[in-house]
Amino acid sequence: MGKPTGFMEFPRQDRSYAPVEQRIKHFKEFVIPLSDQALATQGARCMDCGIPFCHQGCPVNNLIPDWNDLVYRGKWERASEVLHSTNNFPEFTGRICPAPCQESCTLNIDDNPVSIKSIECAIVDKAFENGWVKPRPAAHKTGERVAVVGSGPAGMACAQQLARVGHEVTLYEKADRIGGLLRYGIPDFKMEKQLIDRRVEQMAAEGVQFKPNTHIGVDLPARQLLSDFDAVALTGGSEQPRDLPVEGRELDGVHFAMNFLPQQNKRNAGDRIPDEVAISAKDKHVIVIGGGDTGSDCIGTSIRQGCKSVTQLEILPRPPEHEDKGLTWPEWPNKMRTSSSQEEGAKRDWCVTTRKLEGENGQVRRIHCARVEWSKDEKGAWKMSEVPGSEFVLDADLVLLAMGFVHPVKKGMLEELGLELDARGNVKGDTEGADAYKTSLDKVFAAGDMRRGQSLVVWAIREGRQCARAIDEFLMGSSELPR
Repeated sequence: MGKPTGFMEFPRQDRSYAPVEQRIKHFKEFVIPLSDQALATQGARCMDCGIPFCHQGCPVNNLIPDWNDLVYRGKWERASEVLHSTNNFPEFTGRICPAPCQESCTLNIDDNPVSIKSIECAIVDKAFENGWVKPRPAAHKTGERVAVVGSGPAGMACAQQLARVGHEVTLYEKADRIGGLLRYGIPDFKMEKQLIDRRVEQMAAEGVQFKPNTHIGVDLPARQLLSDFDAVALTGGSEQPRDLPVEGRELDGVHFAMNFLPQQNKRNAGDRIPDEVAISAKDKHVIVIGGGDTGSDCIGTSIRQGCKSVTQLEILPRPPEHEDKGLTWPEWPNKMRTSSSQEEGAKRDWCVTTRKLEGENGQVRRIHCARVEWSKDEKGAWKMSEVPGSEFVLDADLVLLAMGFVHPVKKGMLEELGLELDARGNVKGDTEGADAYKTSLDKVFAAGDMRRGQSLVVWAIREGRQCARAIDEFLMGSSELPR
């Protein structure tokens, strides 16, 4: 694929960012794309490696060497067709996916993978610019009705696939706008929301009916869906956050990340947040507990809101600067990564546990921490222990809890339906065989984070697509939808 000798002739090049001092003044995207010629050159670096490990690194199994080659040859419209054959929303993954495909690239053995994510994003952006992305309504209707609950990437992908084979699809969303975590969890500076809006327009033209402001299990009984529809897909995500059970948790100024982040996205959309519930980092010392992507999003948002300082605490050890390729490649490695938000001025600290939160007049002011160390017990399991005498205190006017999500919210829809859950509290369902994506309740399916637990947007799209095929097979006896 590409130019046979391209990987030897051309150095790796990737997108860049606007300077920190410019980008922190707004909430718009700040990635500087490569030129068409530069992208063609990067596509030429895709080598004929025999086994394209990028396929197995990509959860949606994107045909990466194929569209790399097409970009190299200037066949952008065909590249868009190939890209969309496996991924409903490459403009989402091209912006916020961590790109496990690049870690699996053969050229990553010496840290110079093909710039896959940048090429993917450029293909879909050019496709929209040139009007190549059009609605694909079904030629014939089946008469079967499907409800999809949850409009994140899993629900959107599932709904779009089902509509394209002729089913009557209604997509329910509890929030006021479609998009789920993409809409209210991902900051606008990572992904602007008009990208969701234009996909909603495409899906509406394909026959999907959207029902925002409808909380299944609250506004509408979940059991009613069973009587009104021939199949139901639950794609509501994993939204129960992991809490911090320490003294002072009840103080004002201590919030879950997903109470903080959506407010700024709403402000950016023109909504007014009432003063009594508004959360702002302006002129505050911010502590973010949790070292993942959500914590990073809290950092970038806090800096743009004008915080005094922001410190990110992680209970796990600092990862190694470089992985051992012989042990990890082509799998996703544990190594030191620094996000664009962390580059903007955050302090980061590892092996830190929170002992208590201290306040004044009901408002958090300080966080008491200690160092921890990790060791293996006699069975080989990792154990954490506090380092004696390692206590320290940090100023904290706003504490944001970004420690991940433990399982879907059970109160409401899941309790009403009485679905069987797995050991982690997710909706139980397999991904293979005749019962793929089926729950313990007849004609009810589950996909995305609600089934597999918190994960990546690309995994949500994969599960939404596969769940759509399973539902189509359930309704029609067979399916032409791709897995």
